[in-house]
Amino acid sequence: MNSILRRSFPLAAAVAVALAVSACGNVNPSNLSATGSAGVPKHAAPVPDDLKRAMARKGMDPRAPILVRIYKEQRQLEVWKKTRAGKYALLKTYDICAYSGELGPKRREGDRQAPEGFYSVGPAQMNPGSSYYLSFDIGYPNAYDRAHGRTGGWLMVHGGCSSRGCYAMTDEQIREIYALARDAFSGGQKAFQVQALPFRMTGLNMMRHASNPNMPFWRMLKQGTDQFDATGVEPKVSVAEKQYVFGPMEYPSDVMVAEKAPSRKAPARTATAKAAPAQPAPRPSGLLAFLQGGN
Repeated sequence: MNSILRRSFPLAAAVAVALAVSACGNVNPSNLSATGSAGVPKHAAPVPDDLKRAMARKGMDPRAPILVRIYKEQRQLEVWKKTRAGKYALLKTYDICAYSGELGPKRREGDRQAPEGFYSVGPAQMNPGSSYYLSFDIGYPNAYDRAHGRTGGWLMVHGGCSSRGCYAMTDEQIREIYALARDAFSGGQKAFQVQALPFRMTGLNMMRHASNPNMPFWRMLKQGTDQFDATGVEPKVSVAEKQYVFGPMEYPSDVMVAEKAPSRKAPARTATAKAAPAQPAPRPSGLLAFLQGGN
């Protein structure tokens, strides 16, 4: 018996240490049966009626796919939902109760930074027994993070209004967000995208943070957010040569895609015509040059 205890103790200790370090991911089994004000388990609470009415006004099916956007600087979390037209539209904006760290991505275990990047959340990442009311793991580290040797894990969006590297909401807020994700999964969505961003990726905000050493990383994120803003279609995200790669995408029928113009032969030159000297292409300047990574 003593030998069994000696063999099992290191495993138990390792689990305890992991949970202590990644407190956002703690699971309290007694919380699985906790009930809300309506007398149902909190993870099974229905979507509030006001959100159902908002979905109806915006042409969204209750079990349609969702997408989440997080803005650190503005301390806001948005839930977008796919409409019957096939494009995503903003459903609701929530104020983030707390997050730790500063603008910039998470790089290592224990730095208490909340992640930035493009993440994916599937049903297995939902935590109905969270010690922080309800939570979901955003999927850090993703392929990009791993390619850059970033460490850490169990980074959540959760309730409790307290953060150790996570994005913390109020219990009421996370109950709504959790219900929206649960219903989207029940409607067939395999995973929902989380765009965790330093701020709203406008040109002015990019200029305002131009001296930040994370700017090259943020320019890369902006390629994906611009794609989503322009089309209302979730960008397909992959990683190649340690960089995010966005697209190609499947467009709804009402999204116009530029087609290649038919080639036309130039009129023949007359014997007396002189070819105009080639002119160098104009270089982008100002805000456009900055967003493209120029000086």
